Amino acid sequence: MRPVTTLARMSQHRLGAALRSRVAGEDAVERAKVIWGRSGERWFTPEDPVWRVHADAAMFPGGVAALLLQSLHPLAMAGVAGHSGYRGDPWGRLQRTSHFLATTTFGTVEDAETTIEHVRGIHERVRGRDSRGRAYRASDPHLLGWVHVAEAHSFLAAYQRYAPTPLTPQESDTYVEQSAVVARRLGAVDVPTTVADLQLALAAYRPELEATDEARDAARFLLLDPPLPWPARPGYGLIATGGVAVLPAWARRALRLPVAGPVATVAEQAGRIGTGAVRWAMAGVAEERRVAGEEHPAAEGA
Repeated sequence: MRPVTTLARMSQHRLGAALRSRVAGEDAVERAKVIWGRSGERWFTPEDPVWRVHADAAMFPGGVAALLLQSLHPLAMAGVAGHSGYRGDPWGRLQRTSHFLATTTFGTVEDAETTIEHVRGIHERVRGRDSRGRAYRASDPHLLGWVHVAEAHSFLAAYQRYAPTPLTPQESDTYVEQSAVVARRLGAVDVPTTVADLQLALAAYRPELEATDEARDAARFLLLDPPLPWPARPGYGLIATGGVAVLPAWARRALRLPVAGPVATVAEQAGRIGTGAVRWAMAGVAEERRVAGEEHPAAEGA
C-alpha cells in the first residue's frame, strides 16, 4: 500500500508544481520567499476573508469568470485587446496578474504599495480608441471601478460556490470591504464596501455593457481555444466551465453561453470537480510552500 501512496504523493506534487509554474511563473519559489517570507506589516492576515478567498483554488474558476465579465465593457475590452497581449502572451499576463494579487493580498505593505505604483504607471500609458472611435484610458477611475467590481463579484461568487466552507454574510461584506483597499489605491472611486453595494454597482454598469465582437472573440479564446497542449485541456475545461457557471445569467446570455437548465447544472458540477482537483494538486506543494516561507508566522495585519 505504501508504494501506491508514495506514487500518489509524487503525482500530486508534480501536478501542483506544474500548476504553480503556469500561474506564477518559473521563478514562483523565489517570488514566494519575497511575498510570504519577508518580514513587515501587512494589510491582511490569514484569518481575514480576503486572504482566505484569494488563497483558495476557487480563484481559478473565479479568474475565468472575471475575465469574461470584464470583457463586456467595450472600453475595458478595447484596452485589453490593444495592450495586454492576452493572445500573444496569455501566460505572461496571467503570471503578472497572479503576482499582483499575491503581493497586494499576502505581501508586506511596502511591497504592495510598490507594486501598485508600478501598475498605476502602466495604466497611465495604456490609452487609445475602441472600434467605434470612443476614447479610453486604463487610468480612468470609472473603468478601474468596473474592473474591480467584476473581479470582486467573480472571486466571491466562485468562493461561495466551490470553497469547502463559504463565507458568512458578515464575512462576505468584509471581503468586499477589504478587496476595496487595493482598488482605491489603484485609482478607482466610489468603490463598494458591502455585498449589497457590490450588486448595486454591478447593476449600475449594465447600461454600458455589451458583447462586442472583441468580447465574444476573447470568450472563444478562453473557453474553446486555450493556449494549452491537448492533454491538459480537459482539466482546464472543468475550471473554465466552472467559471461560466458563476457568471450572472445576463452575462452568459450576452456571450451566448448556457444560462439555465441541465447544461448549467453540469457546468457547476464541472467547476466543483475542477476546483477540487486544483485544491488537491496545490496541497502537494504545501510543504514546499512552508519551507519557502509562504506562510510567514510574523505577518502583521493592519
